[in-house]
Amino acid sequence: RVSSVRSGSRSSKTFKPKKNIPEGSHQYELLKHAEATLGSGNLRQAVMLPEGEDLNEWIAVNTVDFFNQINMLYGTITEFCTESSCPVMSAGPRYEYHWADGTNIKKPIKCSAPKYIDYLMTWVQDQLDDETLFPSKIGVPFPKNFMSVAKTILKRLFRVYAHIYHQHFDSVIRLQEEAHLNTSFKHFIFFVQEFNLIDRRELAPLQELIEKLGSKDR
Repeated sequence: RVSSVRSGSRSSKTFKPKKNIPEGSHQYELLKHAEATLGSGNLRQAVMLPEGEDLNEWIAVNTVDFFNQINMLYGTITEFCTESSCPVMSAGPRYEYHWADGTNIKKPIKCSAPKYIDYLMTWVQDQLDDETLFPSKIGVPFPKNFMSVAKTILKRLFRVYAHIYHQHFDSVIRLQEEAHLNTSFKHFIFFVQEFNLIDRRELAPLQELIEKLGSKDR
């Protein structure tokens, strides 16, 4: 289901298929609502739980959306994020991430950034595709551990933003993607702040940027 082509050419991208929310479903309506409020330009308002909606469902829809956004953003810079340019998964000199998923890889392993992000995105996709964790059918309840699963997913997705900002921002600027990246990250941060989904310590690699983005909206 996840095909990765690894060669020296431009096409050596690891594409993760976009996770689609079924049209006509309630989650699809929620996604449309999220897109409409985003269009208003007020991100603080756009992330708030719509009246009468289920918190788990709102978090699920947005988590899928962030996965798709980050997948796309990272896809634009994969040719610059290689085994040789990024031999470790880092967010600046002070933060290094080692991969473990608790099932296949129990003990954290040190690996290159492209390998880490490949593990991470594949792991997230498996969670999103698991109907017992992310039910797409109406009336199917979310599991009791849903919130902790969502928090782990978002914490890990943050690391991809952190890596892009610290190691590849010059490439992002050359590709004229910085406005897109900043808007996506700002939306992500306002969302996790609104529902307290990522521990402040985990956000440390991008703390200055987070404060800057927040101050513009006060």
